[in-house]
Amino acid sequence: MIHPSAVIDPEAKIGENVEIGPFVTIEKNVVIGDGCQIMSGAVICYGTRMGKNNRIFPHAVIGMVPQDLKFKGEETTCEIGDNNSIREFVTINRGTASKGKTVVGSNNLLMAYVHIGHDCVFGNNIIVSNACQFAGEVEVNDCAVVGGGSLVHQFTRIGSYVMIQGGSRLGKDVPPYVMVGREPASFEGLNIVGLKRRGFNVAQISEAQEIYKYLFQKNLNTTQAVTAIEAEMQPSEIRDSILAFVKSSPRGIIRAPRD
Repeated sequence: MIHPSAVIDPEAKIGENVEIGPFVTIEKNVVIGDGCQIMSGAVICYGTRMGKNNRIFPHAVIGMVPQDLKFKGEETTCEIGDNNSIREFVTINRGTASKGKTVVGSNNLLMAYVHIGHDCVFGNNIIVSNACQFAGEVEVNDCAVVGGGSLVHQFTRIGSYVMIQGGSRLGKDVPPYVMVGREPASFEGLNIVGLKRRGFNVAQISEAQEIYKYLFQKNLNTTQAVTAIEAEMQPSEIRDSILAFVKSSPRGIIRAPRD
């Protein structure tokens, strides 16, 4: 299961039934869980912690030191969950003193040439298309879909169940359940198809649509919209998740489209 050309530090901890292809490099202080497949030319760097059943495709580089001039060699990690598919030439940097770790959850698909910068936190069941670039300390929540070639500014947050158009440039936070498109990146409605596929019912989808009318279609600023939603709509999982995201956004959220 280990190709003779692979270079594996003796201090690396390799689980059971792991397949390691030709010319793979695995550095010390690395943990790889059971059932992983590390394909040809991939590099698994110092500080990587990888769960079970991940597929790392050729020439991906996981856990490389951050591209951050403030990084001084501190002990940090790059933590990967289970059942991820990390395609060719993906790069994921480990953390800095800011958070101490970069995290990618489980059941994610990261397509070729994606870059995830230091201290990013990705959830579960996320799809990121080819050549997306995430700067340091970006947060991507569960079940988001990011279209190819998108660029995400540092500290930006992307909510759960969103759909982002390919080629988008994001510098504001994207709240849950929405679609983002145009230039500059703007609210384009609810991600109805994605929500139905994930099991959301008609009442939940209608509730989310009503909330986003306050935020984007009633000529209210964000503070006014939040106040109105809290006053006029009953607490629920949908309402509370959107409000919690919006109220905790230091960058502010994306805007309605400009016609």
